[in-house]
Amino acid sequence: MKTIASQTLPENVRLPQYDRSLLRSRIVHFGFGAFHRAHQALLTDRVLNAQGGDWGICEISLFSGDRLMTQLREQEHLFTVLEKGATGNEAIIVGAVHECLNAKLDSLPAIIEKFCEPQVAIVSLTITEKGYCIDPATGKLDLNQPRIVHDLQNPAEPHSAPGILVEALARRRDRGLAPFTVLSCDNIPDNGHVVKNAVLGMAQQRSAELAQWINDKVSFPGTMVDRIVPAATDESLAEITRTLGVEDPCAISCEPFIQWVIEDNFVAGRPAWEVAGVQLVQDVLPWEQMKLRMLNGSHSFLAYLGYLAGFAHISDCMQDAHFRRAARRLMLEEQAPTLRITDVDLTAYADSLIERFANPALQHRTWQIAMDGSQKLPQRMLEGIRVHLQRGTPWPLLALGVAGWMRYVSGIDDAGQAIDIRDPLVEKFRAIVETSEPDDRVPALLTLTEIFGSDLPADPAFVNAIRAAWQQIADKGAHQAVIDTLAH
Repeated sequence: MKTIASQTLPENVRLPQYDRSLLRSRIVHFGFGAFHRAHQALLTDRVLNAQGGDWGICEISLFSGDRLMTQLREQEHLFTVLEKGATGNEAIIVGAVHECLNAKLDSLPAIIEKFCEPQVAIVSLTITEKGYCIDPATGKLDLNQPRIVHDLQNPAEPHSAPGILVEALARRRDRGLAPFTVLSCDNIPDNGHVVKNAVLGMAQQRSAELAQWINDKVSFPGTMVDRIVPAATDESLAEITRTLGVEDPCAISCEPFIQWVIEDNFVAGRPAWEVAGVQLVQDVLPWEQMKLRMLNGSHSFLAYLGYLAGFAHISDCMQDAHFRRAARRLMLEEQAPTLRITDVDLTAYADSLIERFANPALQHRTWQIAMDGSQKLPQRMLEGIRVHLQRGTPWPLLALGVAGWMRYVSGIDDAGQAIDIRDPLVEKFRAIVETSEPDDRVPALLTLTEIFGSDLPADPAFVNAIRAAWQQIADKGAHQAVIDTLAH
C-alpha cells in the first residue's frame, strides 16, 4: 500500500529536514485531534527543522481514535497539514510524532507506563472542556462524573485524563523519577489552573501527601492557542490527495495564521518553541481573554445567527455585509472594552480576524463551531456581559448572540428545518423545549445555572435584554435581527 512514508512526493511539499531516528517520546500528548496536528505538533516540527534534537511526541488516545492511529502507524507516524490561504496553499509533512498508543489497540497498563518513562518531560492535552471532568459550578473536580467515580475505585486502572495523570505521577514519585510539566492546550480560560484543579482534586482523594508532592513539584503552565482548523471532510481529504498524489487519512487543512502564547514555567525542560514564533510570557490570561472574547465570541455569534439564517460556513457570513459589520462591531465596541490586555492594537487585531474569517479556502462550518455551546458560552460571551452590566454600558450584539444560541438549541432554524444539536447538555435542552412555550423559552433556559450561574438570571437588565433579542429573532429571523440591531 502506498503511503506518504513510501511515496515520492511533489517537490513543493515541505518534508522533515531532521533525523527522525533521534526522536524520543519526551512529550506525551492526550488527544490526537485536528487542532493538535495543525498546531502543537506542527510547531514542534518547525523547531526540529530549525535545530534538530530529540523532542518527539507520543500520541495517546483512550477509547476512540483507534482507526486513525492504525492509519498513522501505517505511514510511519507522518501526516500532512495543508495550510490554505486566500491566494494559495502549502502542504507540510509533519514528522515530530514518532509513536502512538491507543487503549483499543494496545493496553491501558502500557499507556500508563508510557507516562512513567524517565525521558518524559511534558504531558500536553487537547481533550476539550469535557475531558477535564470539572464541575462548572465550582471549578473543582466533579466527583460524580462516571469516569472519576471509576478511577477513585480503581486508581491503578484509570479511565479519565485526571486519573491517568495522577496515577502516572504517583508511580514516578514512588520510583524516584522527576515529575513532568502538565500543559493544557485547550481553548478554555485559565487552562493551566483548570487542569491543575482537576489533577489536585483527584490526588487529594487518594492521598494528601501525594497532592502536596504534585502541588510542589509539577508545573501547569497556562497557554493561549489560536489557529482556525476545520474538521476534516471528504472534500478536504480529497484535495490533499490531489496535492500529494497519495492518500493521507490523517491529514488536516487549516488557515496559514498560527499563534501560541505560553507561560514559561516548565519543571523538566521544553523544546525551543520560540524559534518557531511561539510567545513565552509570564502571564497568559490577558491573551486568553482577548482571544476568547474577540475571536471565539464573534465566531460563536456568527455560528448561531449565521446557521439560523442559512449560512453554512463562516466565510459565507463574511460575504454578507451586515454579518461582517456586526462581527467587527461586536469585537471592537462590546468585547474589546472588557479586556485588560495592554500594548496590543485591538483594532488591527479585529481587522485581522475579519480577514481570517473571510478566507474562502477554509470552509469552516457554522454547525461545527456551534457544537458544545454550553461549555463555550460563559467565557466567550457571558463574562463580557457581566462587565457591561457592572459598568452600565450597552451590549446589544452580545444579547443577540446569547439569544441566537437559545434559538439554536431550541432545535429549529429560520427555514423551519430541524437542527442536529451536539452538546453535553442536549437532553436538558430537549426537556426544556418540550415543556416550555416559545414565549417562556428565555426564562426556562436561564434555569441552567451551569451556564448562567445564579447572578445573571436574577438580574432584570440581563433577562430583559435577552428576552428582547429573542423576540427580535422570533419575529423577523436572525438575518433581519442582525440588520435591526446594527441600525440602533
